[in-house]
Amino acid sequence: MHRTLLFSTLLLAVALTVVSGDPSSDPRLSKASRVAERNGWIQVHLEGSPAEVGFQHGFLLATEIEDNVNVISTEFTHDEKRDWAFFRATARDIFWPHVEEEYRAELNGIAEGVKARGSKLDLWDIVALNSWTEVTYYTRQLNHKTGGTAEHCSAFVATGSYTADGRVVIGHNNWTTYADGERWNVVFDIVPAKGYRILMDGMAGLIDSGDDFGINSAGILITETTISGFSGFDPNGVPEFVRARKAMQYAASIDDFARIMKDGNNGGYANNWLVADRNTNEIADLELGLKNVHLQRKRDGFFAGSNFPIDPQLIREETSFKADDAGHSANARHARWLALMEENRGKIDIAAGQRFLADHYDTFAKEFQPSERTLCGHIEISPRGASDWLEPYAPAGAVQNKVTSAALAAKMSFTAALGHACGRDFHSASHLARYPKYGWYGRILNDMDARPWTEFRAQ
Repeated sequence: MHRTLLFSTLLLAVALTVVSGDPSSDPRLSKASRVAERNGWIQVHLEGSPAEVGFQHGFLLATEIEDNVNVISTEFTHDEKRDWAFFRATARDIFWPHVEEEYRAELNGIAEGVKARGSKLDLWDIVALNSWTEVTYYTRQLNHKTGGTAEHCSAFVATGSYTADGRVVIGHNNWTTYADGERWNVVFDIVPAKGYRILMDGMAGLIDSGDDFGINSAGILITETTISGFSGFDPNGVPEFVRARKAMQYAASIDDFARIMKDGNNGGYANNWLVADRNTNEIADLELGLKNVHLQRKRDGFFAGSNFPIDPQLIREETSFKADDAGHSANARHARWLALMEENRGKIDIAAGQRFLADHYDTFAKEFQPSERTLCGHIEISPRGASDWLEPYAPAGAVQNKVTSAALAAKMSFTAALGHACGRDFHSASHLARYPKYGWYGRILNDMDARPWTEFRAQ
C-alpha cells in the first residue's frame, strides 16, 4: 500500500511538471542546489541515482556547459585542424563503448538536463566534452605522432615529519589555456546513491574533476599532474574520465585507488597520481603509463608533481621527455619542489601549501621571475613558452589552485583560489593587442582575475 501511494505521488509530481511547463519543478531536482557564487566559484550539490545526479548537473549548469562546449570546440578545431563533428564521432565510436552503465546513465542525465533548459546539445556533445583531456592521445596515434602531449599542473602531497601536525597536506594548481581555465570554476558536492560522497573541483559538464583534485568521505585525497611528452593510447581501454570518477567515488584506500585506475587503463591523459589516506596518513604516487605502471608509498615524506616522469623505463619507452634538460619546465619545477619541501620540513600546512602554489622562483635562471618554469606558471609572459606544449606568450599557465589537509578533509572541506595564486591578473584585450597571433581566441578569451583563497565544504 505504501509503495503504491509513493509511486502515485511521483507520477503526480511528474504530471504537474509537464502541465505547469516549469522544468524547475521536476522531482529529480528536489535534492539538488546551486549556491550563489563565492569569489568566482560555483558550488552545486548533486544527490541521487546516476540519472538524477546527471540531470541535476545538466539543469543547474546548463549555461556554463553550453559555454564550455563552445570554448573546447573552438580550441579543438584550431589546434587539431578537425571539426567538432569529428570529436562527437570519436566520443560515440571510441569512448562511449567502454563507458560502464552507471556513468552512461549520468552522461545521459546531463544531456537531458541541459535539454530541459532549452539547449540543443545532445549526448555526443557531452561525451566529447568529457573526453577532451584525453582525445588528443587518440588523435596523435591517428597521425602517427609520438610525444608532445600537453604539460599541466604543479602539485604536492606530504605527511609525517614534513607537515606541521604530522598528518596529510595536499595541494595542486591547474595549468591550461586561460580560455578554458578560467571556466574551471565549479565545486561539486556529490552524494551518489552508491559509493562515497565527493567534494571536488571541476568544469561544468564533466563527470570527473578533469584536473583531478578531490576528497571523498572514506578519507581518500586525490590529485595529479600529467606525464610530459607521453604517447600511447589503447582505443579498447576504459576512458580516463570514467576511471578517474570511479576512483574518486569508490576508493576507500590507496590500494582501491590504484586498482580502479589500472583496470582497463587506456593510456589517455597519462598522469602521476598523488594520493593520500587521511585515516592512516599514508601517501602514494601512482605513475600510470600505458605499458609502465609504478606505485610508491610512504608514511613519512612527500611526493611532488610537476609533469616530471619518474620511472626511467617509462621515460624511455613511452615519452619524448629529456630528463637532462634543466631548462625544461617540468625539470625546473621538480627541482623547486625538492628545495621547498626540505626548506619547509616540519612546517607544511595549509598556508604553506598556498604559498608554494604562488611561488615564482626559477631554478634554471636562479631568480624570482614568473615564467613557465615556476610553480605558479605564467606562459603568457614567458619568451620561451612551455616545452612540448605552447608557443611563447600563449595565454596559458596556472588557472586555479586548491589545498587541503587531513583535518579539513575530515570535514569534507578544502581551500581554493581562482586565477594565479600569486595575485597577478590577466587582461585579455591588452594581451591580444600585443600578441595578435592569438587573435583566433576572440570572444572565448576572457579576463582572468586572481581571487582570494576561499574554503568550501560539503553542504
